[in-house]
Amino acid sequence: MAETSPRDKYGGVWLIFFMLGLGTLLPWNFFMTATVYFTSRLKDPSLAVLSANLTEEPETRSLLESKFNNVMTLCAMLPLLIFTCLNSFLLSLVSQRVRVNGSLIIIMVVFMVTAVMVKVPLEPLPFFSVTMVKIVIINSFGAVLQGSLFGMAALLPATYTTPIMSGQGLAGTFAAFAMICAIASGSELNDAAFGYFITACVVIFLSVLSYVMLPKLEFFQFYQNKNRELSSGEENSVKLMNSDSKSEPADQNRQDVSMVKIFKKIWRFAVLVCFCFTVTIGTFPAITADTKSTLSDGGTWERYFIPVSCFLLFNLCDWTGRSLTAVCSWPGKDSPLLPLFIISRTLLVPLFMLCNVQPRLNLPVYFQHDGWFIGFMVVFAFSNGYLASLCMCFGPKNVLPHEAETAGSIMAFFLSLGLALGAAVSFITRAIV
Repeated sequence: MAETSPRDKYGGVWLIFFMLGLGTLLPWNFFMTATVYFTSRLKDPSLAVLSANLTEEPETRSLLESKFNNVMTLCAMLPLLIFTCLNSFLLSLVSQRVRVNGSLIIIMVVFMVTAVMVKVPLEPLPFFSVTMVKIVIINSFGAVLQGSLFGMAALLPATYTTPIMSGQGLAGTFAAFAMICAIASGSELNDAAFGYFITACVVIFLSVLSYVMLPKLEFFQFYQNKNRELSSGEENSVKLMNSDSKSEPADQNRQDVSMVKIFKKIWRFAVLVCFCFTVTIGTFPAITADTKSTLSDGGTWERYFIPVSCFLLFNLCDWTGRSLTAVCSWPGKDSPLLPLFIISRTLLVPLFMLCNVQPRLNLPVYFQHDGWFIGFMVVFAFSNGYLASLCMCFGPKNVLPHEAETAGSIMAFFLSLGLALGAAVSFITRAIV
C-alpha cells in the first residue's frame, strides 16, 4: 500500500519556495534598478560635482557612465549562461545544502559590501570595476541557486514550481517599489542607496532562514526520503546493468540520440524564446533606463519617471503576461501567429530609440511625450512575459512525458543564451541612438 503524503501545514513549504524564488532574482533586480545611484558615482569630477539627489545629471556624461548599463547587463548575463551550463555538474559534486545556503550567504555578503561601499569614497574607475565584479558574483551564484531550487521543486508535486515562478516574477516589482520608497523618503542619494541595499540584505537573510526551516517540515521530509529510496533503488539497478560492459556504448549512444531527437521536437520554441529575450535585454535597460521625461524640468515626476515608468511598469506588465498563460494559451503551439508575434516585437526597438533617450548622437527624438514611452513599455513588457512563457510551456509539452525534464533543461539553456545575446546586442542598439 502506497504511503500517504502528509499535508503542507499552513502552506509552509509553498511560502518557503516563494521566498527562495524571490531570493533568486532579487539581487540582479536590485542592482539593475539602482542604476541612477551607480552612474552618479561614475561622474567625471572634471565634468561635474557628484549630485546630491537621485535625478540630477551633468550635461556631459563620462565614458564609464555611458557604458554602465551595457557592461552591467553583459557581466550579468554571461555568468548566468555559463553557470546554468555548469550547474548540471555541480548537482553531483556539491550537496544541495551547500549549494543553496552557500549561494544565499555569498550573495548576502556581496550586498553588505555594497551597502558599506555607499559610505566609502572611491574614484570612478575602481568603483566601476568593483561593481562589475560584484554583479558577476551575484549572477554566478544566482544561477547555481536557481538551478538547485528547481531541482528541489522537482521532488515535490508539480504545483510547487508555481511559488518559485511567482517569487521570481515579483522580484523586479519589489526592487522597483523599494527604490521608489527610497526616493520618497527625501533622503540624499547616498542615504537612500544605503537603505535600499540594507533592505536587500534583510530579504536575502529571510531567504536563508527559510531554507534552514525547510528540512524540518514534515511535508518536505516525506518527499526527500521518498527520493532517497528511489535513488538507492536506481543505483543498485545501475550497478547490475554495468556488469555487462558491452552494453555501455550502446546505452550511451541511445542517450545521445535521445537528446538530439528531443531538440528536434522543440527547436522552434527554443529559438523563439532565445530571440524573445535577445530583443528584450538588447533594449531593457540599456536604452529604456536612459530615457528622460519631457513633462517637467527637475520636478517630482522627473524623479520618479525611470523607477515608475521603466522598472516598476516593466516588471508589473511582465508578471501579468506570465500569469495570464495559466488561463490562456493563445496562439496555440502550432499556430504561425506565435513566431509572428515574437518577431514583430523587434519593431518596438526603434520606437524606444526614437523616444527621449539621452544622451544621443545619431537619431532624432520623434516621440516627445512621456505617454508614448509608457505605451511602448506596456506592450513591450507584457508581450515579453506572455510570449516567452508560452514558449517555455509549449516546449516540454511537445515531447513524451519521460523526455519533459530534458526538454525543460534545453529550454532553460536557450533562455539564458537569449539573455547573453541580448546583453551583447545592447551595445549596438545603444550606440545607434
